[in-house]
Order: sequence, then C-alpha cells, then structure tokens
Amino acid sequence: MQTLDKALAFQALHNRRELFILPNAWDAGSAKVLAALGYKALATTSAGLAFALGRRDGEGAVSRDETLANALSIVQATDLPVSADLENGFGPRPEDVATTLRMAGDIGLVGGSIEDATGDPSAPIYDFNHALERVIAGVEAARSLPFPFTFVARAENFSHGVLDLDDTIHRLVAFERAGADVLFAPSLPNLEAIRQVCAALGKPVNVVMGLAGSKLTAAELEGAGVRRVSLGSSFARAALGAFIRAAREVKEGGTFEFADEAVGFREANGLMGGQNRGG
Repeated sequence: MQTLDKALAFQALHNRRELFILPNAWDAGSAKVLAALGYKALATTSAGLAFALGRRDGEGAVSRDETLANALSIVQATDLPVSADLENGFGPRPEDVATTLRMAGDIGLVGGSIEDATGDPSAPIYDFNHALERVIAGVEAARSLPFPFTFVARAENFSHGVLDLDDTIHRLVAFERAGADVLFAPSLPNLEAIRQVCAALGKPVNVVMGLAGSKLTAAELEGAGVRRVSLGSSFARAALGAFIRAAREVKEGGTFEFADEAVGFREANGLMGGQNRGG
C-alpha cells in the first residue's frame, strides 16, 4: 500500500464516530503480530524503543535518527498506517518540530505526536506561547507533505505533576485552533476529566490506556467522547514483564514452567509472515 493510501485510511479511522484502538509496536516483529491480530493501524512507542535499546525513557537517551530508523522498520513490516511517538520533536525550537515532522513524512509515517514537555525536570512544560508556536510550526510542516499527515498535539501537564485541568484544556483548545488533527493529554486522572476534555474539543481526542490500576473500558471511553485509544508502552512492558517472570523462575527456582505460557514456535514463526511488504 502506498503512503497516500495509508494516510487516507488512517484519516478515515479518525472520521468515524466510533472509537478505535491504536496499539503501539516497538519493533518490526511486534508490528507484524499486531497486524496479524487484525488491528487497523499502528503507533510507535518511545519507551518501548528505549527499553529495547537498554536505555531509560524520557531523558533524551534515544536520538531522532534512532527513533526514525525504528519507525521505518515498523512502517516496512506491514501494510498498515503507522503514526509515531515523536516525543517533543527532538529540540525546543519550532523549527525542530517542523524538521522532525518532515523527516517523519519522508519515511512513510502518516501521523505523529509532539509533546509540550521540555525534558527539563525543573521546568517540565513549555510556556503556553512557546508551546503554541511549536504546534503551529508542526501543523505547517504536516500540511507541506504530499499526503494528509495526521498531526497530534499533546498537553503533558498531568504526566509531569502539573495537575491543572483548566490549563490542559486551554492548551488543547489552542492547539486545535492552530490546526492539530488530534488532541492528547496523557495521564488524565479520571473519566470525568476525560469527558471534560472531549466536551471542550471538536476534533478527535486520544486517550492512552494500559496503565496499572485503570479499570476504564473502551465502551466507557467512547461514551465520554474519546475517538482513539493508544496503548503507549504497555504492550512492550507486558512482554518485558513476562520475560522477567520467566527469567526469575529459572534463576531462582530452577524450574521451566514459564514455557507453558509462551507462544509456540510454529505460531510465532507464522505470525512473522513472509517478506516485508511496506515501503
């Protein structure tokens, strides 16, 4: 499938009234599994990539080139549309955001998210005006691509301990007016906060699930107005959790019962399919 066709298919998923699930792959193999299971589109995960590389997430330890190389491997693994976690655009300037989005489009990504987080623990969120300038630059870059790139603007307050719902909504409304296609505020505290965010916006809202302790269902989220649910690093962490439990069983107990829960070789091999089809 060509990039334009993927972009249009991804756009169509957002234009439906019902919620859709956007799972996050961390490599080509996980992308192939998710495609085989019937998902309609994929996202990447910065944390999943960082853990696979043996690095910490959220500390600038993974470069833009590494992020895009990983995203390209996921794009090429299946015929599904792929949207990327592009963190804060790999630089503070609006120009950095624009460059990152153009590079994303060049490798066949049809969507991508940009955060308003600085990466500086002492001042974790860009001030409003600067954050808005970055979104404006991102929108302009997305519109310069030869296909409809779905640009996601993220308000990161709650992910960094700034528990200000009014400011979060204020930012998302401004990002929407600037032209962002999807709005996203990770770590909102409850369904009522999610409902308030959705009610304030006219464009699709993404919510991330797969966080420990959250019992919300897709039906409840759809009822609150959510159009898209992503999984962040949760599938990658689930895989890592199974690996750790198996390794501890062997190291500490000398048993091998983990193999009863492991996917069989034939099934795993079959899920990988034939040659990569994307491009």
